[in-house]
Amino acid sequence: MASILVAEDDDGVRLLVSRALRLEGHEVVACEDGEIALERLQEDGGAYDLVLSDIRMPSMTGIELAHAVASEWPSLPVLLMTGYAEQREAAEDLARIIVGVIDKPFTITVIREAVAQALSERFEEPMRRYA
Repeated sequence: MASILVAEDDDGVRLLVSRALRLEGHEVVACEDGEIALERLQEDGGAYDLVLSDIRMPSMTGIELAHAVASEWPSLPVLLMTGYAEQREAAEDLARIIVGVIDKPFTITVIREAVAQALSERFEEPMRRYA
């Protein structure tokens, strides 16, 4: 399956998402912040199929991470997660560099479907919102 880098500062959400995706057969590397995720991407030469990131994180936001990914690895899809309406609106301005936004809270089914769609589209479709 796919290799997915997850950036999420909430321990519970990070664990839930990582487990759900691993049970789907994906290889998951989980980081607690965007800055750590970017360091991991650089160490691994961007060798992931998808970056799944929360928007609101302490050191580097998911939006900042998305910009860094688009700059260095333009073909690497980024899927964002948020529980805040104002952040969702900010993410919509990134439609050219992200594949979608998942609204929190979400179910395991929703996260799995959103990831599957993001992996299949690889920037071919406009940004989607997952509820």
